[in-house]
Amino acid sequence: MAGKVHQKARCAVIGSGSWATALVKILLENESRVGWYIREAEIRENLATNGTNPTYLTDVHFPIDRLSIWGDIDRVVEEAEIIVLAVPSAFLKATLEPLTVSLRDKFILSAVKGIITDEYITVAEYINRAYGLPFDQIGIVSGPSHAEEVALERLTYLTVVCKELEVSWIIGEKIQAPYIHVVYSTDIYGTEYATVLKNIYAVAVGICHGLGYGDNFTAVMISNSALEMERFMCETYPAERNMNASVYLGDLLVTCYSQFSRNRTFGSMIGKGYSVKSTMVEMTMVAEGYYSAACIRQINKQYGVRMPIADAVYNILYEMASPRKTIKNLANELI
Repeated sequence: MAGKVHQKARCAVIGSGSWATALVKILLENESRVGWYIREAEIRENLATNGTNPTYLTDVHFPIDRLSIWGDIDRVVEEAEIIVLAVPSAFLKATLEPLTVSLRDKFILSAVKGIITDEYITVAEYINRAYGLPFDQIGIVSGPSHAEEVALERLTYLTVVCKELEVSWIIGEKIQAPYIHVVYSTDIYGTEYATVLKNIYAVAVGICHGLGYGDNFTAVMISNSALEMERFMCETYPAERNMNASVYLGDLLVTCYSQFSRNRTFGSMIGKGYSVKSTMVEMTMVAEGYYSAACIRQINKQYGVRMPIADAVYNILYEMASPRKTIKNLANELI
């Protein structure tokens, strides 16, 4: 696969949200031109006129002459060899549905921190099954990386995960920057599930914050979440992985603590008494943890891993369980 992914391989980003916008900014640090599929006509028009995304990361100004922006996904995919997926997992299938160009000769890099909701599989698994791509043509980019801080060019660590390290190194050269430090891994399974689980745990932390719990209990919740994540990994797909690495623990910490965390914000509103429906209406960005809670619940029926925190979040969001009573009961199970 390394022969197909080369230093001059053209890159394109699918998506127009905050993380997609940040990834385009990062890629332009090293690429002379980047393709960008944006479904919304108003965003395309604003970029063409003002060089900014009017909805997300509005302070980032793009050199429009170095962007190939299209509302036609076929055109964008056709022009590139490396396709970066950066849309919410709940909308990924619908986004790719109009695609008629084959992906057989493409390398797919997923920046999606979620799971395919109606099939209970990861993005890499979905691309493998739906489009027939072998896993050596699929990679992941992840890590503690809020788009808002990338926009401010604050030092960020990203992990590029591919089946072959040689491919990871080539992709890493395309996303490195003075404010981007690149780490490499081959743990596709672990990285994807870490991104799914950490969103659930951030919702849990947000619920506790909304209920009025303080930093002391938050620390206990996060440390137990890290243990629960490791337990799930070990019992479902054991491998040599350092769960204290930034792509696992680091991403968990930033998602649980950061003011930019949409999952923590979502949970906080639930803890304050908002309904799930009203919270989703209030928020302008998708909280992946909502969908992930149901997916992990379904997936775990196969494995039976003890996951009291994930179960608590599911019960609150989907079974109308009282947040206060549920967290109070959960506190008795934490160590």
